[in-house]
Amino acid sequence: MNRRLFPGVPLIESPIFSLANLPADWSAEEMSLAHSLHENGFAVIDFPDPDIDARIARMRRNLAPHFEMDLESPISDKTRGTRRMQDAWKFDEDVRAIASNSTILDLLGKLYGRPAFPFQTLNFPVGTEQRAHSDSVHFSSIPERFMCGVWLAMEDVPAEAGPLFYVRGSHRWPIMNNALIGRRGHGIELSSAQDPYGPAWEALCKIHDGKKEPFLARKGQALIWCANLLHGGSRQSDPTLTRWSQVTHYFFDDCIYYTPAFSDEAIGKIAMRNIVAIHDGKARPNSYMREEIANTACQNVNGKSPTSGFFRRFILRILS
Repeated sequence: MNRRLFPGVPLIESPIFSLANLPADWSAEEMSLAHSLHENGFAVIDFPDPDIDARIARMRRNLAPHFEMDLESPISDKTRGTRRMQDAWKFDEDVRAIASNSTILDLLGKLYGRPAFPFQTLNFPVGTEQRAHSDSVHFSSIPERFMCGVWLAMEDVPAEAGPLFYVRGSHRWPIMNNALIGRRGHGIELSSAQDPYGPAWEALCKIHDGKKEPFLARKGQALIWCANLLHGGSRQSDPTLTRWSQVTHYFFDDCIYYTPAFSDEAIGKIAMRNIVAIHDGKARPNSYMREEIANTACQNVNGKSPTSGFFRRFILRILS
């Protein structure tokens, strides 16, 4: 396969994807992961870190005091209080090490066809019970789909603990944006950025007979998922159980990084993000085909920077 035919699409989502045409030096495992991501929108791996058990033990001790619940008592209700912590990599070296795992970065780079970098972590002591959603409304890129998530199980996850679920094949469905559902995003405040798209996702699941499949992971397993895969958290039937996990979100080089929920792309109102790569601490500029796009030329995620006429014309040109 001539990968240069579609460089603006991740390799594993290419419209001319074929296992027979992947690079000859790929291992059988890499081929299998590529096939699963292409067909299903997700792939399962054993996290490639020989020290993962020790890291998990340290992380749980370090992060537990930050949550407003009794995580040690076998009879306490673990579902009350804050369920997640964002960007704990800033103070916890093990969180950072998991996000920065070089084997994962190399693997994602191969699967997507351009270098990957971690930009956000989320740590959870219990399940989220979050409705089915796609990360694409929160984090997206131009070109599309150059974002993925890696979810790591920090303990065995039984069905009663509210496991992560996914909707197999939903990464192939339309990517949600404000134009598609008939709303404006620029300058709008939301308590939850994904709420406006819920009915549309539900309708897609109904028409495509999309099923929520739980991921009953064992400790040390990780799930890689494509940017547009619908996923969420199952109902937790036993509130005394924990479900420790870490999510790391990754972008890829030479993209414009933005938040679609607060953007109106057609008129150049783009909520661009100021991104710093976790593994090396370096800023990743927004760029398009190696041309850097200054953040001051667009709508920033804090809603305070005006969109210039230049960037509006630029976006209209590249989206046309």
